[in-house]
Amino acid sequence: MNTIALDDVLRRTHNLPSLPTVVLELLASMDQEDVNIDTLTSKIGQDQALTAKTLRLANSSFYGMAKQVSTIHEAIAILGFRTVRSLAATAALIGTFAGRTPTSFNVVPFWRHSIAAAVCARELATHLDLNQEQAYIAGLLHDIGRLVLVTQFQPNYEATMAHRSQFDCGLLDAEQAVLGIDHAAVGLGLTRHWKFPDAVTQAIGAHHASTSLDLQPLSLVVMASDVIAHALDLSMDDDDAVAPVPTDLWQQLGLDQQVLLKVLASTEKQFEGESP
Repeated sequence: MNTIALDDVLRRTHNLPSLPTVVLELLASMDQEDVNIDTLTSKIGQDQALTAKTLRLANSSFYGMAKQVSTIHEAIAILGFRTVRSLAATAALIGTFAGRTPTSFNVVPFWRHSIAAAVCARELATHLDLNQEQAYIAGLLHDIGRLVLVTQFQPNYEATMAHRSQFDCGLLDAEQAVLGIDHAAVGLGLTRHWKFPDAVTQAIGAHHASTSLDLQPLSLVVMASDVIAHALDLSMDDDDAVAPVPTDLWQQLGLDQQVLLKVLASTEKQFEGESP
C-alpha cells in the first residue's frame, strides 16, 4: 500500500535536514519591522558555506557587478540588505536538499522551475505592492513537498510517477491516486514545522487550490507564478505541463493583460541571470 498520511510525513521530519538557525532568523525577519541588520549580517558571515553560496549568487551575471564582491558587507553595500537576505536564504534552502535526492529524480529541472516561479512571484509582487522577498521565497519553495516525498518516500513516489506515465494524468492527480496526499499539503506541513511566516506557508499549501476565491494576495501570486513558470517552459523538462488553473485566478489577481505580458517578458529575462 502506497498511501501516505501527513502524520507519516511529519514523523519523518527528524530525517529531514535542519535549517541553520541563521536561515530561520532570516526568514522570520522578512515580516518584521525592527530588524537588526548588523546582527544578521554578522551571523551570515560566520557561516563560511552560506557566505560562499551567497556571494556566488551575488556575483552572478544577473546583478551585473562592476567588480567581484568578496564579503557580505560589500554585497549589502551594493545590493542592499533585503536582496542579500533573500540570496542567503535561497542559497541555504537549495543547499539543504543538495545531494539528497535519488538518481531517478532529475533535480535540475525541478530547481529551474522553482527559480523561475520565484523570479515571477517577485515580479508580480512589485506590481501588487507585496513583500518581494516573501514572494520570492514562497515561489522558490512552492514545490518543496515534492522533495520531501522524493527523499523520504522514494518507492512510493516512483509508483506515483509510474501511475502518471501509465494514465497520462497530471502530477497532482497521480499523487492523490497513489499516495492519498499531494505535495502542496506536504509543503504546507513542512514549512509550518520550520515555522515559516504564515503568509508563506499558506501560499505554498494553496498553490494548487481548485479556486482562487478567498486566497490571500501572496497565495494568488504563487499560484500564478507556478502557472506562468510552467507556461514559459523554463525548466527544460520534457514532462513539464501547466496544471489546471482556476478560472477566477487572473481576475482575482487584478492585473491587466499588458502588465501580465510585461511580467512574462521580465521573468524570462531575469531567469537567465539566476538559473543554475
